[in-house]
Amino acid sequence: MQVQPYLFFEGRCEEALDFYRSALGAEVLMLMRYKESPEPPAPGCIAPGSEDKVMHASFRIGEATLMASDGMCSGKASFSGFSLSLDAASEAEVDRLCDALAAGGTVQMAPARTFWATRFGMVTDRFGVAWMVSLMP
Repeated sequence: MQVQPYLFFEGRCEEALDFYRSALGAEVLMLMRYKESPEPPAPGCIAPGSEDKVMHASFRIGEATLMASDGMCSGKASFSGFSLSLDAASEAEVDRLCDALAAGGTVQMAPARTFWATRFGMVTDRFGVAWMVSLMP
């Protein structure tokens, strides 16, 4: 059994996927737009004019597969109560990943040594997704 995060970007999914490609080397495995669905969305399911938005996408970061969508395209994405965690291979990679993810976002904790990690940082990206980046001893 696997747990796979499913992120709803409420109208900014394609922008987020492009950002994660650039910042993390993400690979988009599958992308379907609402207009490509074999069945049209139910009335009121998406905002008018959202036919080109992402109904479903699957992408990989390292060995993890995540899923994403524009959801109902409300423009009000809300990510709270969780963080996505990345394991880095070096201190320099922790810094690079934190810097890349923080572009347009905010740094919650600048990368530093902690009692549990050789280097650890926390950021929230421009989409509101929280990330923890670690180099474990």
